[in-house]
Amino acid sequence: MADFAHLHAHTEYSLLDGLSKIPKMVAQAKIMGMHHLAITDHGGLYGAIKFYKTCRDEGINPIIGCEMYVAKRKLTDKEAGVDNESYHLTILARDYEGYQNLMKLITVAHLEGFYYRPRIDREILAKYSPGLVVLSGCNSSELARALIEGDLKKAQDTANSYRQILGPENYFFELQRHEFDKFISAHPAGSEIATELERMHREEQLVEKGILTLAKKLKVEIVATNDVHYIAQADATAQDVLVCIQTGKTIADTKRLRMIDSPTFYLKSSAEMFDLFDDLPQALKNTLKIAETIKIDVPLTQVAFPKFDVPADKTADQYLHQLCYDRIKAKVEKVTDEIKVRLEYELSVIAQKGYSTYFLVVADFVNWARAHAIISTTRGSVSGSLVSFALGITNVNPLFFKLPFERFLNLYRPTLPDIDVDFADNRRDEVIAYVREKYGRTRVAQIGTFGTMMARAAVRDVARVLGWPYTRADKLAKMIPIGAQGFHMSLETAMKINKELGNLYQQDSEVNELLDLAQKVEGNARHVSVHAAGVVIAPQELTHFTPLQKETSQEKIITQYDMYDVEEVGLVKMDFLGIRNLSILGHAVDIVQHSSGKKIKLEEIPLDDKKAFELLSKGATMGLFQLGGAGMTRYLKELKPTGIFDIMAMISLFRPGPMNSIPEFIERKHNSQKISYFDPRMKDYLDQSYGVIVYQDDVLLTAINIAGYNWEEADKFRKAMGKKIPAEMIRQKEKFVDGCIKNGLSQTKAEQLFRLIEPFAAYGFNKAHAASYAIIAYQTAYMKANFPVEFMTAVMTAESDDADKIAAAVAECAKMKILVLPPDVNTSKTGFTIEKTAGARGIRFGLSAIKNVGRAAIEAILKERDANGEFKSPNDFTRRVNLRVVNRKTLESLIKAGAMDRFGKRNAMLKIIEDIKSANISLREKVAEGQGALFENLKDQDLDHSKSSLSILESTPEAPKEEILSWERELLGFYLSEHPLTEFAEKLAKVITGKIGEIDTIALTGKTIKLGGIITNVRKTFTRVRQEEMCFIRLADITGSIEVIVFPKVFQTSREFIIPDQIVIVSGRLEADEQSTVIIAESIKPINSLEVQEEGKVALEVSLPKDADRILLSRVYQILKENPGDQPTYLVLPSENGNSKKMPVPFGSRKTERLEKELISLGCQILE
Repeated sequence: MADFAHLHAHTEYSLLDGLSKIPKMVAQAKIMGMHHLAITDHGGLYGAIKFYKTCRDEGINPIIGCEMYVAKRKLTDKEAGVDNESYHLTILARDYEGYQNLMKLITVAHLEGFYYRPRIDREILAKYSPGLVVLSGCNSSELARALIEGDLKKAQDTANSYRQILGPENYFFELQRHEFDKFISAHPAGSEIATELERMHREEQLVEKGILTLAKKLKVEIVATNDVHYIAQADATAQDVLVCIQTGKTIADTKRLRMIDSPTFYLKSSAEMFDLFDDLPQALKNTLKIAETIKIDVPLTQVAFPKFDVPADKTADQYLHQLCYDRIKAKVEKVTDEIKVRLEYELSVIAQKGYSTYFLVVADFVNWARAHAIISTTRGSVSGSLVSFALGITNVNPLFFKLPFERFLNLYRPTLPDIDVDFADNRRDEVIAYVREKYGRTRVAQIGTFGTMMARAAVRDVARVLGWPYTRADKLAKMIPIGAQGFHMSLETAMKINKELGNLYQQDSEVNELLDLAQKVEGNARHVSVHAAGVVIAPQELTHFTPLQKETSQEKIITQYDMYDVEEVGLVKMDFLGIRNLSILGHAVDIVQHSSGKKIKLEEIPLDDKKAFELLSKGATMGLFQLGGAGMTRYLKELKPTGIFDIMAMISLFRPGPMNSIPEFIERKHNSQKISYFDPRMKDYLDQSYGVIVYQDDVLLTAINIAGYNWEEADKFRKAMGKKIPAEMIRQKEKFVDGCIKNGLSQTKAEQLFRLIEPFAAYGFNKAHAASYAIIAYQTAYMKANFPVEFMTAVMTAESDDADKIAAAVAECAKMKILVLPPDVNTSKTGFTIEKTAGARGIRFGLSAIKNVGRAAIEAILKERDANGEFKSPNDFTRRVNLRVVNRKTLESLIKAGAMDRFGKRNAMLKIIEDIKSANISLREKVAEGQGALFENLKDQDLDHSKSSLSILESTPEAPKEEILSWERELLGFYLSEHPLTEFAEKLAKVITGKIGEIDTIALTGKTIKLGGIITNVRKTFTRVRQEEMCFIRLADITGSIEVIVFPKVFQTSREFIIPDQIVIVSGRLEADEQSTVIIAESIKPINSLEVQEEGKVALEVSLPKDADRILLSRVYQILKENPGDQPTYLVLPSENGNSKKMPVPFGSRKTERLEKELISLGCQILE
């Protein structure tokens, strides 16, 4: 039976209110024999295109609709307590015109009518009513509320109003039966749940009675719906869990939205609906009557390029051709035949594909940015295009870097290639604003994206809702492995990979319940936000293609369709990503010009600067683009790069999979005799990487040159390998091996070659991307090496909101012998500045770095100083500045941070302020005129002391060093004058795995490590069920900080020294993923425990074989890192004369049977 169509159904895009995933819902409707299905999510069309495509693929007529919110008055009325609530209304699109009007309605609801909910009103509905069908709505509709209140006249007026707006044939009464009365007996009489079910049953009866009366009177047809929120009745609990996640409740809470108490909101079959409405069969047939009149044809994959004005006498193709030849002259010394041939080839492909306008648009905004000194670069394969280089889109000459154009664009490619542009993050919005003004504010928007519930988050959320203790939930979530790069880990896969997790699922009923529920909510859309980079530019108003809304902060307008769906409807997606390092680079260039008058043109700096490569060889990578971090720095020191191709290779190799080739790459660089090629035909494209496969392009070119693929086949090969589908990988391997054999390789060699390229097909960078990023990485190294003070000033300015990074920058400045000066009311400006002192240049902290010192206070200080000169004393300062703005709290903060040190001791100045406060002296009279002097001689009757403020300044001793450092950490976010760990550095180095900012998270995740640091923050809490005390602490050293989770057992044994400013050694398991890095504490000990431990400690000495090379050294280093401990560790290097050289390893290790076996297998020996 298929004489029914669901016209009111929610999907996961009702955002934590709908459980149904679109593919499953559509598949279930097809199994039930239904030919029509609607999507009516709350307030948006987020899933409409996915729904439309899925329905079409399954042979089901897609009905696009929305359960909209209607303002009680006008959509512009937003009075608190009056307009908080709104009515529901079910609106369906009858045809493509209706679909476009629905997009416009939703856009207005979000951009103009949003007040708690996105709202429309009848006036705006009338404007966009053509092509729409309206159902009166659920029990929260305007009609239903009037009937529940017993106001039949109001209900009738409401119905007539909508009929007049839409036409009688387009308005229907909506009737639902959720059988609340059947579930009342399951709960104690008089209980909250029973009472609520009784109320809902009573209201549903009132609505039905009123609708039947009005339908006969007004001759309005009735349609039956079921307000679908989940697919099967068995999903009711999972839906309830989802609602609890949204509302912050638990399953056990009774005072909340409880759809679970009447589990009828599922996708019922036609038979079930006919049983439910056996007395109203026409209400069911009417659903089909409506559905059969609905036919929406959304044009998909028809690219709608923005309109770009070209000269009247030229086409876009001709204008692009002209610009390329005009501009390439400034990019190269001579326009050679090779350049001409490449340009003509690329231009012909671009013209044949119809993409000339695309290139012109991108070139326009990139060149505008460059003309306004906004640093930019590109990502992805676009740098393989000489046309893009000529136009100024990229800074990479593909001929110099041997980049194939076909990796970016070829005639076989079915889709528009991405041209992703990175801009300085502090100026990215300027570029978007330019695009908005040039192409029209209604034609440009940023792209929406959806946060989804991934495996670990789903487990934690469901555990909270079920009332699990945090520690147990966290332990279970941590058992889910992190997905390989670019891939999410599903719970189903996790249980197969981690046998312990799989066994728990089988054996523990509570774990089984939790994971079953978590799997049902896993992957569901959770919230909508703004995409980090995506922007769309349309040839006409965007609402012809997508509904719009504001993102959470209500500042940016975004599309409701995600990046995939905006492209499906024909919009051109462009990436404008903000990159912090580009801001640093641009600011450094500005500072150089401002301080010395020297104008640096980054695109013209030499690529062989000796200082830059020396800096990289020393490992001074802090602040450099793509080259920071402990692992990368270690490899750079071993590599000692000498050219841009070395940087390219390291950026590409330092990732899972390809990383295993780094030691070999380093060895070949330093020993040319070891350079070899698997096949001589590979030399042409592997010569820049010493014969080592590094890039995805190497895989593609191998498939083309040795396996006989064309570019279309090679690209399919790359994508198939990247998806890692076993069956597809087997097919690809067979095809590749067969091709290699046909082109001269043996079966064995062909299979070896496949194994060699396999990791790079899945995880390798494309070469053009690596070249673009290598240029920026080199430019940052060049600026740091040649203009160190300017560069570090730019770094500190860019990172001023991150105390850890500022602390790391201060530590780096110390290594570079750059003086970092504290904030000073007489010399500091708002941000970091360069200042000459004692014949050298240092970096002066800005006043904005001090907490509690706001913009108004800074402006008042700077304005007074600029107008009337430096402040001569604290008395002079308080007499001159506006004390309404620079209040007592601000003044205390300036003093504690050291900004007034030139006037005396911090403790003394604070004492005077405290004396005034304790004497209960009002400052109102002092600041009545906006001026005053807190440090002038105070009268005896004002203070309990006979001493004047001057004598207090002279006689009060300075605060202890520990207190001063504590003030600095409190107000600057870190220790500036001296770090408390300095005096313990030598002792800590002997027992810790490494410094916090230098921990190699890739190598050490999941392993027990030991860190030393100072506790900067303690947040205590209690486990949910057992109410046991635990805490989260922030552990910091001079390189950075890390969160440490201290569960109850460890907390109880360590609580006496888990206090701020305590120096401790933490031993625990490192847990790191894409979002965060934490330590799960296993023990916490105070620094003084080292005194006892050092007595009788035995060092671990590892003797290396005489033929030890860099690869062996790298492996030994890695093995020792993987076995952290507190034994001081040394490498013993044999020499020709029989003497041995002992080299300390910068971290502790521990002797274990496994460690000894691994070292012996490498030819090493542990000395006793």
